[in-house]
Amino acid sequence: MKSRWILNLVLLLLVAGIAAFLYLRPKPVDQSAPTYPLSKLDPNGFSHVGIFLPGKPPVLLEKQQGRWAMTQPYQGRADLAMVGRVLSVAVASAKEKFPATDLARFGLDNPSLKVKVDNEEFSFGMYHPVTGEQFVAYKDTVYVLPTIYSEGATTQPLELLDKRLLNDEEQQIVGFDFSKLEQWEPTGMLVDMQKNGKWKITPEKGKYNQDEINEWYAANWQNVSAISVEPWKPDRQPHPYVTLKLKNGKTLRLDKIQESPELLLAREDLQILYHLPQDAGFVMLNPPAGFRPE
Repeated sequence: MKSRWILNLVLLLLVAGIAAFLYLRPKPVDQSAPTYPLSKLDPNGFSHVGIFLPGKPPVLLEKQQGRWAMTQPYQGRADLAMVGRVLSVAVASAKEKFPATDLARFGLDNPSLKVKVDNEEFSFGMYHPVTGEQFVAYKDTVYVLPTIYSEGATTQPLELLDKRLLNDEEQQIVGFDFSKLEQWEPTGMLVDMQKNGKWKITPEKGKYNQDEINEWYAANWQNVSAISVEPWKPDRQPHPYVTLKLKNGKTLRLDKIQESPELLLAREDLQILYHLPQDAGFVMLNPPAGFRPE
């Protein structure tokens, strides 16, 4: 008799739980359409992005002269692919949508994340109890989206910085001055592009091959990316450095802060420190000149 009473109680609790879930589950507004686009916004037209997480400093990005840059909490070029991940919520589509009423049911009364693009705002709430996807509010509607949209916006701010050592314009290098590096200081190593398109190494102490220099330049100075980056403030310590001569007539200085166990190059103009593998860094700073550094 007692066991039957316990069984009935268990069944009653189970039915009550299912009923409560069905009652509390948000009711879709429209089940006829297969997908629901969040907006008709064009991400290419955005100029400002703000990422807001409770208890953390905001991450602010803005487009400067057609290029994305971070202004807070760090300053520097932004990684375009990472910015694209953040902006992708504007062109996302959902399989479910609900009216934006009783926001507490979606965890949107206190959003875990807000992404503001210009004058538009996307708020991220709790996760769907069945699919594991996330509730995202935009204007007067709540959508159910994969978590990838919040993951892109909640990455560490440093990961949003561009890890490329040089931007597209800066990669048009026509000369290198290695004379301020310890290994090349005695010889005053210079590598310059001549009008005929060939490289010239000064001093001409050894035989060098144009194909090898072209390969060294393409492999080590074109699209080179750091393992990681971090803010850097110039100190009063003298550092060895290499000067790049650019096609536009400007020069760019890279300070060598450390050589081992990894190469650390600093850009004073951006106040960014770039972490590069030691072996790759060694090749970067030692062109195939036909003779060894002194």
